Amino acid sequence: MDKVVASAEEAVADVHDGASIAVGGFGLSGVPNTLIDAVRDKGVSGLSVVSNNCGAMDSGLAVLLSAGRIVRVTGSYIGGNKEFARQYLGGELELELIPQGTLAERLRAGGCGIPAFFTPAGVGTQVADGGLPWRYDGNGGVALASPPKEVREFDGTEYVLERGITTDFALVRAARGDRHGNLVFNKSSRNFNPLAAMAGRITIAEVEELVEPGELDPDQVHLPGIFVQRVVALTPAQAADKKIEKITVTPREVQV
Repeated sequence: MDKVVASAEEAVADVHDGASIAVGGFGLSGVPNTLIDAVRDKGVSGLSVVSNNCGAMDSGLAVLLSAGRIVRVTGSYIGGNKEFARQYLGGELELELIPQGTLAERLRAGGCGIPAFFTPAGVGTQVADGGLPWRYDGNGGVALASPPKEVREFDGTEYVLERGITTDFALVRAARGDRHGNLVFNKSSRNFNPLAAMAGRITIAEVEELVEPGELDPDQVHLPGIFVQRVVALTPAQAADKKIEKITVTPREVQV
């Protein structure tokens, strides 16, 4: 039952060329940076990643993207990642854009063994009708477009069929975890991390604080250890390394 491994490098040792990887996090929150760096250092390529976004500020999945290790992204947000946009528009990268709630549910469905489900999100758009550019040809044309999906009516409302997502591996980050793989996430880092963890056949969690079994209140566990195969305890420096994407402050009132 002890799922702790000595290092991030050991934890990702079997990640291979062409692997599919679900990655937790949202923006810079809850991103498993240490595990991602270990995947980069391993030198694997041809990766297909599933994540809300593909890194930012030269951190997270951006380090794999800039190194040319990713060939396909399934996600919801390009945002301010200029390299992501450049590779996509230049035909170097395949991208399946998915409504954010649908992406979350597709990961959860895959983790629960549900092959597909119907949702109203995307009905009447290219999400359902097809034609979304998955890959450009580098000259402004579309080399590969999304196919149409099944649409069915239930009780007078149309719904589109979406498939559950499973991946070879999942990389997640938790605030606390025990040796059995039970995890607790902090605030907004709880968004995609549990769902990504559920979707991976082999799920690897980096934890800021490792505790012994029994120390976590069962009512506070956000993800049970049944979904986690490996746990990596971060060093204090790694746990404290949390970047801020945009710093905003309220102007100080001028005293007269």
